[in-house]
Amino acid sequence: MRFTDYDSRLGAYGVVVRDPGSGPQLLLSRWHEVDPPRWTLPGGGVELGESPADAVVRELAEETGYEVEVRAVLGVETRVIPAAERLLDSDRDLQWIGALYALDVVGGVLRDEVGGTSDQARWWPLAALPEHRTDSVELALEVWRRAGAPLADVVADPA
Repeated sequence: MRFTDYDSRLGAYGVVVRDPGSGPQLLLSRWHEVDPPRWTLPGGGVELGESPADAVVRELAEETGYEVEVRAVLGVETRVIPAAERLLDSDRDLQWIGALYALDVVGGVLRDEVGGTSDQARWWPLAALPEHRTDSVELALEVWRRAGAPLADVVADPA
């Protein structure tokens, strides 16, 4: 298969895990363009000429209202999603390339995105993640645990 025969997407995603004292929580945003809507990592596509690190900072601000700083690169993961399994209609396979970052929240207030691909942002207990979520959530937590990443510093709105 030639590279022109499939789609590819480079994305940058934040893995933000905190413990407010009641157990670890993961920051997720809800992708509302699919049915049913799916909870996923905040983040998204890297724009032409943009670095993945800059993209994850921009995307977190857009989707959650938080200002973040990159703590560490957790990894770069690649998955092939056959056309029949893509959540958005397509007759082409997708090579998903995700740069995963451990982030600290340094400002802002948690809020929902307006006019974008996500419509909600929320902290979810690791012990009770939402049923409708993307595969990237488990992948990110696996990478986060494997890296031994510390809990995020969250010095903003504790919502």
